[in-house]
Amino acid sequence: MKFGIFYEHQLPRDWDEFSEHQLMKNGLDQIELADKLGYDYAWEVEHHFLEEYSHSSAPEVFLAAASQRTKNIRLGHGIVQLTTNHPARVAERIATLDLVSDGRVELGLGEGASVTELHPFNLRFRDKRDVWEDAVKCMLPMFWNHGWEYDGEFFKFPLRAVIPKPLQKPHPPLWVACSQLDTIKYAAHRGMGALCFKFVNLEASRAWVNAYYNTFTHHLEKLCDYKTNPNIAVVAGFMCAETDEEAWQKADGWTFFQFTLRLYSTEGPFEPGSINFWERYQEWKKTAEGQIRTGSELIGSPDTIRERLKELEDSNVDQVILLNQAGKNTHEDICNSLELFAKEVMPEFQARQPQQDAWKAAVIAGEIELEDIDTEPFNITRGRKPTKQSSKEARNMVSGTAGRPDAEAVE
Repeated sequence: MKFGIFYEHQLPRDWDEFSEHQLMKNGLDQIELADKLGYDYAWEVEHHFLEEYSHSSAPEVFLAAASQRTKNIRLGHGIVQLTTNHPARVAERIATLDLVSDGRVELGLGEGASVTELHPFNLRFRDKRDVWEDAVKCMLPMFWNHGWEYDGEFFKFPLRAVIPKPLQKPHPPLWVACSQLDTIKYAAHRGMGALCFKFVNLEASRAWVNAYYNTFTHHLEKLCDYKTNPNIAVVAGFMCAETDEEAWQKADGWTFFQFTLRLYSTEGPFEPGSINFWERYQEWKKTAEGQIRTGSELIGSPDTIRERLKELEDSNVDQVILLNQAGKNTHEDICNSLELFAKEVMPEFQARQPQQDAWKAAVIAGEIELEDIDTEPFNITRGRKPTKQSSKEARNMVSGTAGRPDAEAVE
């Protein structure tokens, strides 16, 4: 199994004029440390206008800075919003980052999570999947064609040389963000890696991993001629300390991550500065829901985390992405957690990576047939789905071609 670290650049109130600067500097120090400790990936999100939840609106700048302080760690966009960025600009920035990082970019692609983010860019929330698919078709060939033109439903691009080209050929590995677990199947359908949230137990993990690889091997349908990336990665709340009690104390605010995103999705948009999300979170934590521990968190002593990781390993998850920059977790605690985990837990799982690679190769070659497990009992919704017809669906209704087999939402 491989391991990544994950950044939303969360900044709960109260803050001052220097807080964002310190947040960025701490993040760069943590990624530099993770690189030295042997972590495989550093992922960063792209979000807009989500104060306190994510001050990460320009991940390409942050990751470029990280590239100059690291040597081996893969630098992941988790994700680039294709709906709020022009495809040509994304291709240019990703290629440049791949060049300056010596070919270490992982390219996660997503749609945007809420009307708070999408509406200021003149994009309907209900249309985000259709815009995303058109952007993929428009952008990806820019990586391997010197000259490229495109005439799509949402994007029209005249013949131009999109330069520079990435160091990785034909392009960096592709991923899809899965804020809805059922989008895991969609990621496999499109031949891209799935970036998703931690599963509640071993049974759920096995069901979704099997669903992903069964879809990839039997129902692959790429949007254009890109290179596939069969991979499934899960994000999990993380803090490693000498004892379970100490770890939970240090990670006390990690669920601010899920609470605030849900608040933006269900109640937003908010007038800037009108709500203190951290105070709302403290009130929620006193409720029965706010006190629930799912048992799937990677929070605890090395022994506790090891046992939970074995479940993910047994279900053949490819990568675990550790979320410990969440809430008000301190820089010191994050660094200590990364060091202890890297010393006591990570090496044994990384050492068994060849077994996972062999299993995956056998599955894709058809030598291993995976059980088709019903995923519906484990289908947890973590974000908000469009409730209105997309413009494309409305047109199809008029023309008599309604219905799409892959209409679930991506983050």
